[in-house]
Amino acid sequence: MNNFFKNYKGIIYLLIGITAGSILGLIFGKKVEVLKPIGDIFLNFLFTAVVPLVFFAISSSLANLNPSNKLSRMMGVMSLVFLATVLISALLTILAIHIFPIHEQIKVIPLTEHIEKKPFGEEVTRLLTTGEFYELLSRKSMLAMIIFSVIIGFATLRAGEKAAAFTRFLHAGNEVFKQVFILIMKLGPIGLGAYFAYQVGVFGPQLFGTYARSLGLYYGVCAFYFVFFFSLYAFIAGGMKGLRRFWPANFIPSATSVGTCSSIATIPANLEACKRMGIPDYITNVSIPLGATLHKDGSSVSSIVKMAVVFAMFGKSFNSADVILLALGMTVLVSIVEGGIPNGGYVGELLFISAYGFPPEALPPAMIIGTLVDPMATLLNATGDNVATMLITRFTEGKNWLK
Repeated sequence: MNNFFKNYKGIIYLLIGITAGSILGLIFGKKVEVLKPIGDIFLNFLFTAVVPLVFFAISSSLANLNPSNKLSRMMGVMSLVFLATVLISALLTILAIHIFPIHEQIKVIPLTEHIEKKPFGEEVTRLLTTGEFYELLSRKSMLAMIIFSVIIGFATLRAGEKAAAFTRFLHAGNEVFKQVFILIMKLGPIGLGAYFAYQVGVFGPQLFGTYARSLGLYYGVCAFYFVFFFSLYAFIAGGMKGLRRFWPANFIPSATSVGTCSSIATIPANLEACKRMGIPDYITNVSIPLGATLHKDGSSVSSIVKMAVVFAMFGKSFNSADVILLALGMTVLVSIVEGGIPNGGYVGELLFISAYGFPPEALPPAMIIGTLVDPMATLLNATGDNVATMLITRFTEGKNWLK
C-alpha cells in the first residue's frame, strides 16, 4: 500500500484538488470566479518554465551523445519501428474519434483571444522559424525553439572538446530546470483545483460528460491497441511462435508498469522479458532504454484525444488535413520530448496548445485528461517497447531469429 501511494501520490493529489475544486464550483457557481487568478498564476508558472526546460532537455541530450557511435542497421530499423508504431496508434485514435465523435455534446468555451487563420504556407513558416532570436523565448514559438535546440545540440557535439564548458552548462541547465518543473508541479493540486472550480462554476457540470466520453474513448482505443495491435506486431515479428513468446513474457512488465506508473521503472522487467523471448542482448540493451524515453504509443493515443477535446471545447474543427498532419507531427514530437522530463505529459500539452495558438484556458482540460489516463498510457508506453524490440529483431536478424 505504501508503494502504491508513493508511485501514484502525484496523481492522487491532483485528483483530490480537482475533486475539491469541482465541489466548490457546483456549490457556489459563478462566485468561484474569484479563484481563477490562483489557476492563472499556476498556468503562468508552467508557461514560463516550459521554454528553458525543453531547450535544455533537447540540446543537452544531443550534446552528450558519443560522437564515435555510428548509425548501424539496427539503429535505423529501430528509428523506423518507433516512428511507425507511434503514428499507427495516433491514426487509429483519429479514426476512432471520427467513428465515435466526442465533440458533439461538448459546450463551447468562448475564446478570450482571437486565433487568426493564415494560409498554410505562412502557418508552417511561423511554426518552424522566427525572424528574431528573442522570439524563440516565447511559448508561441515552441516548434521553432525545439528546432533551434536540436541545432545547438548538434553544433555543441561537433565542437567537441572546445565546447566542453558549454556542454556542462547545458547539462547543468537541464538538471536545474527539471527541478524547477518538479517544484512548480507541487502547486498542481491547488492550481488545477482552482481552475476546475472556475470551469465547473461558470460552464456547468456538463464538463463531466466531456471528460467521461473522452476517457471512455481513450481506454477503449488503448485496450484494442494493446490486445490486437500488440498481437499483430508479435505475429509479424515471429508468427505464432512470436505470439506465444510475447504474451507470457509481457505479463510481469505489464504489472510493473501499472504498479509503478513509470516507463523508466519498467526497464528491468522489460530487459528480462526480452531475454526470455530470445532477443539478442545487443538489440535489447539499446532498444529498451531508448524506447523508455523515445517510444510512447500510449502517449500518442492520449495526445490525439486531448487535442480533439480541446478543439471541440473551443469550437474548432479537428477534421482538416493540415490540422491532422500537424497533430501527427506534434504526437511524434511529444513522444520524443516528454520522456526525459518529469511530468513530461504536461509539457506535451503545453507544446500542442502553443503550436495551435490556443489560450491558457485550454491547458487545464488537457492536463486533467492526461492525469486520468496516465496508468493506461504507461502500460502501452512501457510494454510497447517489448513488442517493438521484437519487430526490430525481425528486421535486423531476419525472419528466422527465433530459431
